[in-house]
Amino acid sequence: MHKPHPPARRLPRALCALALLAAAPLAQAQAAYPDHKVRVIAPQGAGGGVDIMARSLAEELSKRLGQTFYVDNQGGAGGTIGATDTARAKPDGYTLMVAYVATHGTNPAVRKTPYDPVKSFTPVAMIGGTANVLLASTALPAKTLPEFVAYAKAHGDTLSYGTSGNGTLNHLAMEEFKSEAGFKDLSVPYKSMAEAQTDMIGGRVQSVFPGVAAGLAVIKSGKARPLAVTGDKRNPVIPDVPTFAEQGYPKMQALTWYGVVGPAGMPAAVTTKLNQTVNDILKSDGFRERLRNLGVDPMPMTPRQFGDYIAHDIETWKRVARENHISLD
Repeated sequence: MHKPHPPARRLPRALCALALLAAAPLAQAQAAYPDHKVRVIAPQGAGGGVDIMARSLAEELSKRLGQTFYVDNQGGAGGTIGATDTARAKPDGYTLMVAYVATHGTNPAVRKTPYDPVKSFTPVAMIGGTANVLLASTALPAKTLPEFVAYAKAHGDTLSYGTSGNGTLNHLAMEEFKSEAGFKDLSVPYKSMAEAQTDMIGGRVQSVFPGVAAGLAVIKSGKARPLAVTGDKRNPVIPDVPTFAEQGYPKMQALTWYGVVGPAGMPAAVTTKLNQTVNDILKSDGFRERLRNLGVDPMPMTPRQFGDYIAHDIETWKRVARENHISLD
């Protein structure tokens, strides 16, 4: 007589059925998203690098996902205003933000923020990063990085460099380099990197340390001398400029990076859909060309990888701030 299968043998099928039932709402949520407009907060004023990145990405997301992704500029306090608004928004995927090194790297390293840069957000997707470039005044006799370091050691008490504000990436990165190379140089904060560069050209400061995109105009004009770029490879926009690592400073890895985050607790299906869409956008020739024009290298990541990157960047700049006694509180 045929014996019925024991319940234990039917259990795997039952588990499979339950798994399919559990997955169905996630798949439905992913398919339905987005069904209305999505706000993309740019925590910087119009015209800046974050704003340009947000508008370029919003345009592509609108095309690919069939809904309007619109940019909401919320500049001020180094991105803190926009980041705080994002952290407090409903975590349904309809409020996103283009995070960058200030909101999720340097700001939390030098001051208390109204948000937790890790716990208050859902990491969605990394977009990319651009190296920083050390620019020296053409009035200095130094034409290479070793010559600049030697000159700075001999004249450190009379040298100064411009920053876009205390606690910014270009400030922290320069302080890290000073520590590595062993020279003195007075920090002079400005309201923007553009103002700092203007004063370098005018001879009031002797160097600046902007992102490649921000420094490109003065490099091309010949009014500043590029000495080194951060990162582990040369920047394709200025391929003749060697890296710090090539010249004996491997720790100089600072990147001005951009990515997409949302409030903590976003649905996994929505996060996955957005991540896959952004990574597809990063593969397209048109978008990659836009990034190249900004000196940005695409850096596709999973949400978890992006979250790990943020956590590591914060710890890096906390260390630099602590070692150089930099705090804005």
